[in-house]
Amino acid sequence: MAAVTRFSKPSAISHVRRCLYSSSAVAAESNQHAPSPFGDYKITRRNPSERNVQWVFLGSPGVGKGTYASRLSNLLGVPHIATGDLVREELASSGPIAKQLTEIVNQGKLVSDEIIISLLSKRLKAGEAKGESGFILDGFPRTINQAEILKGVTDIDLVVNLRLPESVLIEKCLGRRICGQCGKNFNVASIDVKGQNGSPAICMAPLLPPSSCMSKLVTRSDDTEEVVKERLRIYNEKSQPLEDYYRNQGKLMEFNLPGDYCSFIAGRAGWV
Repeated sequence: MAAVTRFSKPSAISHVRRCLYSSSAVAAESNQHAPSPFGDYKITRRNPSERNVQWVFLGSPGVGKGTYASRLSNLLGVPHIATGDLVREELASSGPIAKQLTEIVNQGKLVSDEIIISLLSKRLKAGEAKGESGFILDGFPRTINQAEILKGVTDIDLVVNLRLPESVLIEKCLGRRICGQCGKNFNVASIDVKGQNGSPAICMAPLLPPSSCMSKLVTRSDDTEEVVKERLRIYNEKSQPLEDYYRNQGKLMEFNLPGDYCSFIAGRAGWV
């Protein structure tokens, strides 16, 4: 809690920014003549001292990327852009690719680079038009190809990689619920894993909805055990090269989430 309080002070935030920029920002060169996979959209490259943070959050499905990223986005005054939310918004809109996305999501497969880039490009364009500066990306990039594409349009300062045991991830995903009326996320799983062999205990109380939402809870179509396990398998297969990619650039910061801190955040911020 003391650490969170320190980060909330403007002077501390400025100090953190300066440290991050000086130690981990790596200039990315782009091919001026090649067409951008983001179409005609190009993020304006700015000197780090003239913009806000540009971070990426990595982690398996269900690890809590959205929880941590949304809290930090409020703290630092930058938008939290979750590609999973962008996909769900497109699914709900009945847009031209909604049917294709439905099949991909229900099978637990990863959405193609082309679709994700199209949705992200649209979101970044809208943000720039509103004067947004900086961002925390959640769910993108997921492959080295996506990371190279992102490098071609902007500079990433820091990559935060969150970790939890697979058994906990499965339990969290199976406990997720959404209110069919208000759209808020809740979790009915009660997780209590005893610490052993040097590993910390992991305790997470359920995040239950108010009585007005209780009868309206629905389970996401992709939150079945079979689909969750397949999503984790695919993620683990793809994640190592991406982690190495950012680790070699000196930008990767890894966190094995301990139970007490995880419970503190989950109980106050909400799970995603």
